[in-house]
Amino acid sequence: MDRLWSKPFFLMTIGMLFLFTSFYLLVPTLPLFIKQLGGSESQIGLAMGMFTLSAVIFRPIVGGLLDRYGRRPFIVWVLRNYSFNGLFLIGTILSAAAMLLAFTTKTPFQPKAAAGRIDFIEKSVLSIMAVIFFMAVAYGGIITFLPLFAESVKVNPGTFFLVYAATLTVIRPITGKLSDRYGEVFMVVPALAVTIAALLVLSLSNGLYGMIASSVLFGIGIGSAQPALQSATLSLAHPNRAGAANASFMTAFDLGIGLGAIMLGWVSQYTGYQVLFLVAAASVAISLLIFTVFVSRLLRYRTAN
Repeated sequence: MDRLWSKPFFLMTIGMLFLFTSFYLLVPTLPLFIKQLGGSESQIGLAMGMFTLSAVIFRPIVGGLLDRYGRRPFIVWVLRNYSFNGLFLIGTILSAAAMLLAFTTKTPFQPKAAAGRIDFIEKSVLSIMAVIFFMAVAYGGIITFLPLFAESVKVNPGTFFLVYAATLTVIRPITGKLSDRYGEVFMVVPALAVTIAALLVLSLSNGLYGMIASSVLFGIGIGSAQPALQSATLSLAHPNRAGAANASFMTAFDLGIGLGAIMLGWVSQYTGYQVLFLVAAASVAISLLIFTVFVSRLLRYRTAN
């Protein structure tokens, strides 16, 4: 077996760190920026939704092309103290650094023997895509409206995302090993249940401690469910369809975030944040139901054969 921590893997990891740092600089601040410009709750949801939905248009195309031409050609893609302009500039610099690292990293690729047609959606993982979609609806609600909710209860929104990120960092190596040992079903079911609990706690929160408790639970839930679901996606797809399978996974995730932000923006504007978080919890409950009824059977059948 090839060692994991090779030079290309290390460079790609650093590149992804820069890329997602630039992304998460915008996540907790863009809603506040739109509000500063005079946007309503529904307009904030629409803007954040379009921010994510733009990826939905291009990701299936890129995923199919990855399987045909390889990865490298397509990879070569604070608030209290600084202004929003400075924040956006930092994000641009980090994204450029990520692209530079990706450009200089060698990635393995074995071309297909026959050209054939390019498929942009991996049909074997449609049920997992449904699970991811409904989970991501809740995630879209959190990244869009948590900053506004935190401001309304006089809490720094960065606190939630800092605790969430720290929890992800701690939990993912642990749950990754557990998933490898006991399987994805063992990991995903309790992870989605914990995510529901996080949203219920948040719906009852009116201050710092409730938000911290919710962020820890949310980090445990999402941090455990997402890698296990991605592993399940790759295990159900043919090895030659890894690019399309990954693209299908992320398309469902982005679509859920985008549509979730738009839909929950309407909910927030007319009912309030507490109801918004309850609706988000219901969406994760649907995700759990689909996984239990459909995906778990596929995974057990794969294991048995």
